[in-house]
Amino acid sequence: MVGSSIQKDSFQAGVETANNALKGIKNPKIGFLFTSVKYDQNEVIKGIKSVNKDVKVIGVTSSGAIMTPEGIISSPDGFAGMMVLEDNELQVGVAASERGNDPRETGRKLAKEAMAQAGKKFAPVAYAMFASPAEEEYYVKGIEDVLGEIPMFGGSAADDAVVGEWKVFCEDKSFGDGCAIALFYTTRDIKTVFTGAYKETDKVGIVTKMNGDRQIVEIDGVPALKKYAEWNGLNADELMGQNLLAASIPYALGVKTLQGDLTAVRHPMIGNPDYSFNVGAKVAEKTAIIQLNNDVDGLINGAVDTIKAVKEGFDPAALFLVHCGGRKLHIGNRIDEDFVAIKNTCGDIPFIVAFTFGEYGQANHSGATIGGLSLSFTGFSK
Repeated sequence: MVGSSIQKDSFQAGVETANNALKGIKNPKIGFLFTSVKYDQNEVIKGIKSVNKDVKVIGVTSSGAIMTPEGIISSPDGFAGMMVLEDNELQVGVAASERGNDPRETGRKLAKEAMAQAGKKFAPVAYAMFASPAEEEYYVKGIEDVLGEIPMFGGSAADDAVVGEWKVFCEDKSFGDGCAIALFYTTRDIKTVFTGAYKETDKVGIVTKMNGDRQIVEIDGVPALKKYAEWNGLNADELMGQNLLAASIPYALGVKTLQGDLTAVRHPMIGNPDYSFNVGAKVAEKTAIIQLNNDVDGLINGAVDTIKAVKEGFDPAALFLVHCGGRKLHIGNRIDEDFVAIKNTCGDIPFIVAFTFGEYGQANHSGATIGGLSLSFTGFSK
């Protein structure tokens, strides 16, 4: 079941969301919660727990809105929405923590805590991860140090203006920098399709210099922003600061995973005075980076095609759709069209769409991958 609220009061929004999402559900196992940054997240969760103290709550803030079968849920005062799963064959363990000194070590700790909460001493069939948009790859490494490489899905917290107001939350914890996970022990099938749904061009360069994990300094020995601007017929000087963030959405970059089955999207985000630029996920030196392109029609059709891919040969009882907030930004005033396309493709299947600043998944055994401007669409079988 899916429920939502646009009540002004955070606690009452939690109450209304829970009442709507728990209709007919007697033994809820987990609630995926997504809220506005305008709410007090702890109060929202208190409101939910006042309705049902047993439902395990996990999620992040969503950029500007969410979608449910009822429509695009948004309000100047805030919004909240939650998808609740109930299944006698499902056991869930959750855990959350602020970053700490080492995100990889934090990931290890979370995996152990979530296993203990589920009462298990072995790895689950899949896990969901939600984190702040900074070091997601290191949380994954820590989690998979404990669990091994298993299917995963999820997304990064977002806000309305890329100013760091985002929150990650799980049960009684809420913070701006950290990670939360949910482990799924079940005999049912969980299927994730992870894609950028961008078109590759023939423009490819080698990343010849990085500064850290997410700042590309040179491509083919040329200042990276100048090479990027040349590829796309843009003016590098007009891409400084956050000007790059919106301008680059139709012109994302991609890197191939090792076996070549997945092109992980890298979103150019901040142009720097030395003509380097920051991206939204890790890039390694001596990696081939590919110029991608897309337009609004492609972004909308990509969501439709990805839902169809989840449903192909699979009969989901629920669809959990992690949709990049940057894609929503570029879709702009055609967002109603995006909603109608998503709703029509989902049909009668309950769904929730969260708008994130990073998306997670895998394709054809690529291993857990972090991307931007992407779609991580998950179906839970009946």
